[in-house]
Amino acid sequence: MLNPASPIPLYHQLADLLLAEIRNGTYPPGGRIPSEHQLAATYGIGRPTARQATDLLVRRGILVRRRGSGTFVQPPEQEVDLFSIAGTSASFMQTGVSVSTRLLTRAKRRQIGRDPHNPFAGREAFFFSRLSVTGDVPVLIEDFYLDPDTFPGLENLDLEGRSLARLAAEHYYLRPSGGRQTFRIAYLAGTRARHLQVAPKTPILAVRRYLNFPQADAALYSELFCRTDRFVFAQSLGALHHEP
Repeated sequence: MLNPASPIPLYHQLADLLLAEIRNGTYPPGGRIPSEHQLAATYGIGRPTARQATDLLVRRGILVRRRGSGTFVQPPEQEVDLFSIAGTSASFMQTGVSVSTRLLTRAKRRQIGRDPHNPFAGREAFFFSRLSVTGDVPVLIEDFYLDPDTFPGLENLDLEGRSLARLAAEHYYLRPSGGRQTFRIAYLAGTRARHLQVAPKTPILAVRRYLNFPQADAALYSELFCRTDRFVFAQSLGALHHEP
């Protein structure tokens, strides 16, 4: 029960009690918690205090309010390993999420313009772009740049929905030997914003990824643009592993 003599505010005590009940399964993910009127009656407090407690848990992302329905326990966000050598699509599938991809542009050799981040700047590379969708919601755009000497004939291969790491292993007998990636917050406009269905002022996660292959460093460079309102994009620390 709540302790009015405690230096901890009553609303904070109530929030802690609710959190404990969420964690022990009394209120499971997706479940509805008692209304503020019920909480006030149960704990002998005013409704404003009950409101403060639920407000605190809403701000922390533990509860979510649904107008006309009540307040519910927020299900845990699904994580997608953003640095899976198996490929981002495989990472979605490993979480049990069905994902489909479609090409926005087909693979084609092109001259890459000036870009201090792109290892192919000032020379030719294969380029293609694809969109990943879960359900009816677009979640990820990937722009790929590949070394034409390391991946000859790429423009003739079917890249729809394929893991590039698997394609490299099966078609070119190459496996990534390492890589790195950088993260930043970005804002999209034009075609990319339309494909991801985000407003120009919506922050998205932008990632630059460099994959090395034996005797071909940064032979695959990609830029990823990720909506983070649907998934948490995670990165596992430790050695890199390829899917079997």
